[in-house]
Amino acid sequence: MIVLPQVARAAEPAGRPIIQCELNGKKVTSDRLIPECVHKEQRELNPDGSLKRIVPPTPTADELAAKEEKDREAKLEFAARSDAVRRDRNLMQRFPDEAAHRKAREKALDELRVSAKITTSRIAELLTDKKKNDQDKEFYVNERVNKPLPTQLAQRIEANEASLAAQQLLAKTQVDETARINDLYDAELARLKKLWSGAQPGSLGPLPGTAPVAATVKAVPTPAAATAKPMPTAAAVTARTVETPGKSTLK
Repeated sequence: MIVLPQVARAAEPAGRPIIQCELNGKKVTSDRLIPECVHKEQRELNPDGSLKRIVPPTPTADELAAKEEKDREAKLEFAARSDAVRRDRNLMQRFPDEAAHRKAREKALDELRVSAKITTSRIAELLTDKKKNDQDKEFYVNERVNKPLPTQLAQRIEANEASLAAQQLLAKTQVDETARINDLYDAELARLKKLWSGAQPGSLGPLPGTAPVAATVKAVPTPAAATAKPMPTAAAVTARTVETPGKSTLK
């Protein structure tokens, strides 16, 4: 009797696979995957008849699309959860206590208050100029006469109206921005109180304005033809976006 070396025996090919599936109520057997059963479960058996593995059905195009969508939603959910954890941890790091948060709020509002003061002063100047322009205009247009305005006066009136409208729009923007900042800090403070009390980062859901964006309040440019005094540029104000409806008055 010749005994083959161990290495030689290991190199001997294994037996052919045994693949089975149910097709039209009958058991079909083959030594390879059965094309007619691609949408059915196929069983691969060992030479002794025991189960080696189960080959799942080949998914249809709709099933593949549904799986891809489910995987995509799972990834988005995981990313959102991770982002919420990161944001909460950053929030706690920036504001270890209520005093630090209050100081940050006041700093943001102080920048806006400076801008609002400049805007209010400029509007007062423009209203004074408007009153003078109206008096000059009355000489040419009144109950007794209706003459064309001199070019210089017409340009002065047009420039004044444009500048006044721009400053009034800026003033409204500053009021809205003040309310937005207060709403944001209110929402942050409510969240921080829960985190300081032991809530786990990421467990409180999304914070309004979860994609912080630097918001800069800028003066609306005066038309090039205007000859009125140049408008002072409002101080840049950086804040974070919040979706909560704002209050209507400056603090």
